[in-house]
Amino acid sequence: MKVIQTSAAPAAIGPYSQGFVSGHLVFTSGQIPLFPGSGEVAGTTIAEQTEQVIKNLTAVLEAGGSSLSRVIKTTCFLADMNDFAAFNEVYAKHFSGKPARSTVAVRQLPKSVLVEIEAVAETD
Repeated sequence: MKVIQTSAAPAAIGPYSQGFVSGHLVFTSGQIPLFPGSGEVAGTTIAEQTEQVIKNLTAVLEAGGSSLSRVIKTTCFLADMNDFAAFNEVYAKHFSGKPARSTVAVRQLPKSVLVEIEAVAETD
């Protein structure tokens, strides 16, 4: 196994890694809408926050030798299921391959953000 570490995505805010490569798979930790470096929350709307989450997820996947186009499965966490339609609009722009997905509403996310996404992807 190989630990993924990149400054192009926010550092882990707890005792975990940004992701792991195991065999031909990349497993990312959940990414939230923080700007790398500053750790500040990006935007206030679900659309703005989802865009930043996907940028962070892309950075972790690329550091692990993969990409959004190679994602097999995502798990998405929303603070409010009323944001589902707006979330889907942004998500669909980036995940045109339509990976398998679970989406759940949760009571609260770290730093009170609106969205978190984790992924499993293929790598070489």
